[in-house]
Amino acid sequence: MIGLEAIYILLGAMFAAFAISQAMDRCWRSALFWGCFALLLACGSWLPDLASGALVVVLAVLATVGLKPAKAAMADEITRAESAQRLGNLLFVPALAIPAITLAGTFLLPLIMLNGSPVVDSKQVTLVSLAVGAFVGLVFAMVLLRAPVTTAMKEGRRLVDAIGWAAVLPQALAALGGIFAIAGVGKVVAQLATGYIPMTEPVVAVVVYTTGMALFTIVMGNAFAAFPVMTAGIGLPLIVGKFGGDPVIMSAIGMLSGFCGTLLTPMAANFNIVPAAVLELKDRNAVIKVQVPTAFMLLFANTALMALFVFHR
Repeated sequence: MIGLEAIYILLGAMFAAFAISQAMDRCWRSALFWGCFALLLACGSWLPDLASGALVVVLAVLATVGLKPAKAAMADEITRAESAQRLGNLLFVPALAIPAITLAGTFLLPLIMLNGSPVVDSKQVTLVSLAVGAFVGLVFAMVLLRAPVTTAMKEGRRLVDAIGWAAVLPQALAALGGIFAIAGVGKVVAQLATGYIPMTEPVVAVVVYTTGMALFTIVMGNAFAAFPVMTAGIGLPLIVGKFGGDPVIMSAIGMLSGFCGTLLTPMAANFNIVPAAVLELKDRNAVIKVQVPTAFMLLFANTALMALFVFHR
């Protein structure tokens, strides 16, 4: 059965290729960093916990001292402009293929059976479809651009070099959110909130919950990491338990409130740092600065929606 393990192995192979490329250029820090990350992705399920922890420490040390990657070779501006003019709107085909294939795969892959069993894990069908879509998009791009496989590796390396160590933040912060939930950080948050803020009115609990989701997401860079902490501390015991709110509405709008924080933080590297790197913007925080007004308006709207609907079943 195809599941997350296959995707992690594929990702590990990709980052291993980047590490080998850096090693060939004698950029040992970058080679070691991406090599350790590749090992965690590809072999994390089989590595002892102590070994995984040691690799994470190595990643943290290397990120602190700096990776200092070599500058990857790329096509000159004239060549890129001529290629863009020649292809025109066909350049969008690889990018649009990814969501189209992901959507189609989400509905069709569960129907594929082998000896009466599904070929793809039903719980991971969307992520597997996304991986297939990314691979097909890559093939489309190589065919359109008439580029060899090495070009894809070089461009991928150039992108991760531009992003730097922040590329590993989504995985690291999601893991941190799980640790926080197990450690009972949600209870501590609840004690602090109820100790300093009077929770006598339902609307106060809603404001604290939505604002807390946004703030925790800013700190952790991932709304999925903030969700278990704020929901265990404020959402379930107060909005649902004390005031009788609808857990479904609370969860849905709570996640949307967390996404407002995603718009405001460089910790959400995949949303805010990657676009700046791809567009080669001089200001790495330019994307965040543009999103600030939208983030605050959406947070206000989400808070109002939850206050209006969460207590009406």
